[in-house]
Formats: sequence, structure tokens, C-alpha cells
Amino acid sequence: MLRVLKVRLKPNSQQQQALSQSFGNVRWLWNYFLNLMNQTYIDTGKGLSGYEVKKQIPQLKKEHEWLKLTYSQCLQQVCLNLGVAFNNFFERRAKYPRFKGKHGKQSIQYPQNVKRVDNCLRLPMIGDVKAIFHREIEGKIKTVTVSKNKSGQYFASILLEDGKEIPLPSASALVGGKERGGKAIGIDLGLTHFAITSDGSKFDNPRWIDKHEKNLKIKQQQLSRKQKGSNNKNKSRRTVAKVHNKIANCRSDFHHKLSRRIVNENQVICVENLAVANMVKNHKLAKSISQVGWGQFCTMLKYKAEFEGKVYQEVDRFFPSSKTCNVCLNQVDSLPLEIRKWNCANCGTKNIDRDVNAAKNIRDEGLRIIKTSGTGDKAYRQTVRRSNRGRKKSTTTLVSG
Repeated sequence: MLRVLKVRLKPNSQQQQALSQSFGNVRWLWNYFLNLMNQTYIDTGKGLSGYEVKKQIPQLKKEHEWLKLTYSQCLQQVCLNLGVAFNNFFERRAKYPRFKGKHGKQSIQYPQNVKRVDNCLRLPMIGDVKAIFHREIEGKIKTVTVSKNKSGQYFASILLEDGKEIPLPSASALVGGKERGGKAIGIDLGLTHFAITSDGSKFDNPRWIDKHEKNLKIKQQQLSRKQKGSNNKNKSRRTVAKVHNKIANCRSDFHHKLSRRIVNENQVICVENLAVANMVKNHKLAKSISQVGWGQFCTMLKYKAEFEGKVYQEVDRFFPSSKTCNVCLNQVDSLPLEIRKWNCANCGTKNIDRDVNAAKNIRDEGLRIIKTSGTGDKAYRQTVRRSNRGRKKSTTTLVSG
């Protein structure tokens, strides 16, 4: 199975200059071929594939001698990546490919001929770059992507093939429930509390941006006063990037620790499939939703569960998890966000916690999907309708607080 190991690089001044040259050449080639593809489509109505533009690299090297300073396979990989980007666009997995700028994140991909030498990573035409390995490289190196973020830090993402098969979920994980030796958990993601689980645990939202907002505001004001194109402008831009990098690292660290804890303690993890892109259109909640990082957290849960042979199941976003009583499956007509607790008039259950109740419903719905079809079944309970048409209204009592 494929794994990725990300290590920090410490290139010297000469290696930094060589990497900067490679970043620039790769960026220029991407923009050149992207413009060529766009213009070809305008003129002829037909596009160019990545393999077709790759044939033009030898001629470009004759016209631009500085392209020879970059490893040839890195240039060829640019064409292949550009073709993949267009395929992802046409299959609606990504947006239209964009031109790259020199002030954003820079990267270059080595498809082969990279190996570890002691505490260094040997890169073609760059040399042995000092690296910080926090774990051993186990498996065959497939691809290495060297990147530089906006704050000036260098990293290498090493794609490895360890020769192992992805473990299949055990019988207890597929069935779920304690009766088969497994444990299932439902997770309701929120803003006041980052995650609420079906067993009643609540994890607070750290609100990383709020902690660094004052410092970030000062650094951004200083950046806005610098003259455009000056060295001071570039220095100030890196200062702002370091603050954003600190926020991103804090968020990632929290997500890694919490996702690892949840995967270690449970066999089945059920979450709600949230449409984050649509939710951030609400200008009142956009900032809070963006800083919490639900998508990154769910991605970590998914791949960690797969590597451990456990089940990660998503429930449809339209499933009424908050408005359905977990005890009797009675659905409330409406449940405003300010109502945090409510009483069920059908079964008499009192002080139902809105978030814990939603987590339990997500868990039960996820288990139902797994038991009926494994994956791919409609993710809403068959006994609960998505509309109120043809059903008698409930007289549930709402309790604020």
C-alpha cells in the first residue's frame, strides 16, 4: 500500500539557489504549456494532452538554455501533471487549472532517482540535502515532491510503496456494535464544540485564528504599508506567512491527535457528509467554519481508519440527525439553532441534548448503511421522511439553554 512521509529539508545557500532555479523553470514551463493549451483550443476548438506538449520540451531547451539547469524528468512531470489537472477538471473533481505565481507555494516533483543517504536526501542535480527524518523509510521510494511554503520552509513529501496490502475490515467492524467485539461511534461536528461523540464526549473548539488574530492584524497592517515590489514588502510577506503557518500547524496537530485517539478506540466511525463549500457562503459563519477545518479532520479519520482495517462511514448531509429523537425516532418539524435541549412528546424523553442526540443518530444510521449494503446505500433512515408532507405534526416541547 502507498504511504507518504513528509520530512523537513535544510538546504544550504547553494542548494537553495539551485532549488529556486528549478522552481522557476518548472513554474515557467507550466504557465507556458497552459497558455499553449488555452490558445490551441481557442484557435482550433481542440485541446492538447500532456503527452503531446511533452514532445516540445527538447525544442524549448534549445531556445531557452536555462531549462537545462533543471532535472529533465521534473520537466516531463510538469506536462503529465498538467494533463491530470485537465482530466480532473473535465470529470468535475477540481477547478480549471490556473497559472502559477512566484509568491505562492513552490514545488517540484522527482519521479525517480531519489534516495536517502545517511541524514540527507539525494536529489538529482541538487545534491545531498540535509533532512530531518522523524521515522525510518520503509519501502520503495516512488515519487518525491520538494516544496517551499510562503514562510521559506522546505519540505519533501516521499511517496512509498511498502509492499503490504490494505487490511480488510474485521467482522466486528463490518457488523458494528459491542455484541461482536467492536465499538461504533458517531461524531457530530460543530462550532461551539469541535466534535461531539455518541458516547457523550465533547471536544472544545480551540479557535486558532482568534488566538493569533491580534498579531496577524498587526503584521498585515505592516505589509500593506510597504512599497510594492520592494525587498521590505517580500520580508513582510514572509512574516505574515509565518503567522498563518503557525495557525495551520496548530490546527493540523489538533486534528492528528484527536483523529488518532478516535481511530484507536473504535472499530466503526460514522460522520456526517457536510457540504462545507456551501456552508461558508453564510457570511456570518464563514470565518468560524473556515478556521475549524472539518474537511481536513474527516480526511485524517478516513485514511487512518483504512490503514487500521476499520470502517469509516459517512451519512448523508440531509439526514435529520438533530431533529430526530434517538429513542423513538420521532422527528420534530423544526429545531432552531438556539434550541440546545428539547423534550420529546412522543416517548416522554426529557432534556435531549441536541448535539449528543445527533451523534447517536449518525452512529445508528451509519450502522444501518453498513449492515444493509456495506456502502452506497441511501444515507437516511427508512422510517424517517425527509419532508413533512402527509405526516401529522408533532407537539414536541422545546427547551432552551
